Amino acid sequence: MQTRKKSIHRIAISEFKAKCLALLEEVQKTKIPLRVTRRGKAIVDVIPVAPEADERDWLGSMSESIEITGDIISPVLEIDEIEALKN
Repeated sequence: MQTRKKSIHRIAISEFKAKCLALLEEVQKTKIPLRVTRRGKAIVDVIPVAPEADERDWLGSMSESIEITGDIISPVLEIDEIEALKN
């Protein structure tokens, strides 16, 4: 099954300024991005908001997925073994 990518609509900045609120509502409803241009060059893309993320965000998302064994606080090497610190 092939997924078709939604095309992006292009609009001049002067028209965007005049119709800003209506265009933002259109992007929200259709989920089709809008590219605002100045003299034919893209200056900004207006994209629909991503769906609401799950309650569990990135912070803590790896909890209960790893197991810590051993000492994780002490240095791996002894200070005397570090070549850069030797006189």
